[in-house]
Amino acid sequence: MKILKSTDQSFENSLSELLSFETVTDAQLVTTVDQIIQAVRVGGDDQLLKYTQQFDQHPALEFSELVLSPEMLKNAFDELGDEVKNALEFAAQRIRKFHEAQLQSGWTIEDQFGNTLGQKVTPLDRVGIYVPGGLASYPSSGLMNAIPAMVAGVSEIIMVVPAPKRKLNQLVLAAAYLAGVDQVFTIGGAQAVAALAYGTESIPRVDKITGPGNKYVAAAKRAVFGQVGIDMIAGPSEIAVYAESDCNPEWLAMDLLSQAEHDPVAQAIFITDDEQVLQQVHTALHQHLEVLPRGDIARESINNRGAMILVRDRAEGIDVINRIAPEQLQLCVEQQIAQDMTAGIRHAGAIFIGKYTVEAVGDYCAGPNHVLPTSGTARFSSPLGVYDFQKRSSLIMCSEQGVKPLAHVADILAQQENLDAHARSARYRT
Repeated sequence: MKILKSTDQSFENSLSELLSFETVTDAQLVTTVDQIIQAVRVGGDDQLLKYTQQFDQHPALEFSELVLSPEMLKNAFDELGDEVKNALEFAAQRIRKFHEAQLQSGWTIEDQFGNTLGQKVTPLDRVGIYVPGGLASYPSSGLMNAIPAMVAGVSEIIMVVPAPKRKLNQLVLAAAYLAGVDQVFTIGGAQAVAALAYGTESIPRVDKITGPGNKYVAAAKRAVFGQVGIDMIAGPSEIAVYAESDCNPEWLAMDLLSQAEHDPVAQAIFITDDEQVLQQVHTALHQHLEVLPRGDIARESINNRGAMILVRDRAEGIDVINRIAPEQLQLCVEQQIAQDMTAGIRHAGAIFIGKYTVEAVGDYCAGPNHVLPTSGTARFSSPLGVYDFQKRSSLIMCSEQGVKPLAHVADILAQQENLDAHARSARYRT
């Protein structure tokens, strides 16, 4: 695992290199994705079936075999053991409660001329949510995408989830049932994104696509943006952990590995102002790697993109965190210190405050959404939320007298822009 020291002359270049990761750069990948999108756009269900047979080695002979009925979703939920069912319901309840607090409503104000101005908030009609089902299946992603859409008032939720070799985690289906998903299709990849964006004979066209996926899904979402809305271009999972001398190295090592085990290109970064702590966490991390079931994946992630950063002090640690703009940040220090640090942190998708606030609870059941900005996009992006499933319309209502001062100003400014029809249109009202 790379060790970077802020006192080294090469630190800035090393940090820039560590953070230089682009989700979609491969020209051949982009070309392949464009071809898939065009094929599905023209060929509909037949092409979807073909690509699912090819990429997922799915044995389906008819498209209808890729459709999951509401009864299948309910049965999957009913057949869960009590412990798992209770855990899923507990998580869903907390996610719903958090997102209900995000609900936005319209508003109006009245100006000095008696005109009414405002905003109308409307839920989207239909959304598509992508739930990964390749290297690992994530029922939690189903809850995190579908529940905010339900809270927002979306009329119809379509879920797509790949089922390689027809293998599908029943917990994913149970989560879809619990979250109120309307239709589920066992398709994935760029072809699923294309189907949601353009519609096919069986899959209705949606207004927005949300949810993480592999690099083909990311490239496809970028390609169809404008045809539909998207939440973000999701990259590999990321975590940054900051700690000081009073930490537990065993805990921190496992916290780093909790994200590294996601994907060979996931990123785990440890930041500290104590060199002894750095060495302790480094040792514990490699010991844990030897016993983790997904140790091979985590090791590749650590070797490829992981790093340990030694900073001079806490203030410099905050500067480095803002430079990284991590998807997920753990501040593993005393709670009051962590709260004070939070005031200086401008760029992070989610901040876990205090040494007991482990990121894993955020993945499943804390309540806030785990679909978060990656690859430094926390500089300008936010977590998925109810607001992603709502749109806003401006409201303007002028009275006969109230329009006159506005139209007079519009007339003057339109003339300055040489837009004569604009000027005359406004002038008519006066």
